Amino acid sequence: MADTAAKRGWLARNRTVLLTVGVILLYAGFVQWAWGWPSILAAWQEVGIGTILLALILLVATYFVRAHRIHDYFPRETAGRFLWLFRVTQVHNILNIMLPLRTGETSFPLLMRSEFGVPLAHGTSALLVLRLLDLHALLAAAGVGLVAATGYRLWAWALWLVFLALPLVVFPVRDPAIALARKRLPQKFARLVDQIEDGIPRGLGRFARAWALTVLNWGVKVLVLAWVLALMGVEPLAACFGGALGGELSSVLPVHAPGGVGTYPAGIAAGAAVFGAGKDAATLAALAKAGINTHLLVIVSALAGAAISLVLPHLSGRAHGAK
Repeated sequence: MADTAAKRGWLARNRTVLLTVGVILLYAGFVQWAWGWPSILAAWQEVGIGTILLALILLVATYFVRAHRIHDYFPRETAGRFLWLFRVTQVHNILNIMLPLRTGETSFPLLMRSEFGVPLAHGTSALLVLRLLDLHALLAAAGVGLVAATGYRLWAWALWLVFLALPLVVFPVRDPAIALARKRLPQKFARLVDQIEDGIPRGLGRFARAWALTVLNWGVKVLVLAWVLALMGVEPLAACFGGALGGELSSVLPVHAPGGVGTYPAGIAAGAAVFGAGKDAATLAALAKAGINTHLLVIVSALAGAAISLVLPHLSGRAHGAK
């Protein structure tokens, strides 16, 4: 009885990890059955090691931009501890990728409270506002594909710039907008409105920096992913941006699978199709392979960022010790 209870307790504690591992193994088996991993990975040989490394470096660089955004959002709490903050953001990123149904998001306010003393409610509010900025910047970055689809017309660029600057335009009227939301929205949204108000920086300067860093982060990431999809044979260019948008949107939806297996490549395929990719069998098969390879690149970059976050604080400590 005691052994059975112990086994049940172990299974209960590790059910999320077991689910994640199980889904990943099933997905790996499906890919092997449908295309074969050698066929999938052969595309990287055509791209070349130098291109792969450059794409990885650029993706990892976006993790430092994200960490700097958090550092600027909580300057007092994180002062002098950027490398440790970078580690926290990488732990949050890995949990977000690997845990199903967006459960990894809850780790951010918990980590910020335990490591930097940020109140749980304020950390949650800040994360909500940052995610809204992320969504806006992601759509703006992918919008370059729509501009490309118009032949880079001047009116398309003008509309894109208006959309890009929208958060800065809305910020000065945030207080009346929040008051109007409280008045018009149902009572069940009151807490959400309160969280948004608490998470928005009070000063325009800090908000503008958060917006600029968010645009930089997503601009680089979407450009890299679109570039990789183009190298993998996805066309036209608008479809590459649509694929990048679809993949990243799939990672922020509640249906996000453990590790993004299946859902991320499916998001790439759906986004590329909406933005003009062909729908014949050969194109869809090529798009599926490109989506899997791009997803692998995202996973590897996340693991590389996590590995760097484990090493940097120790190297910094040794450097200070040498002094």
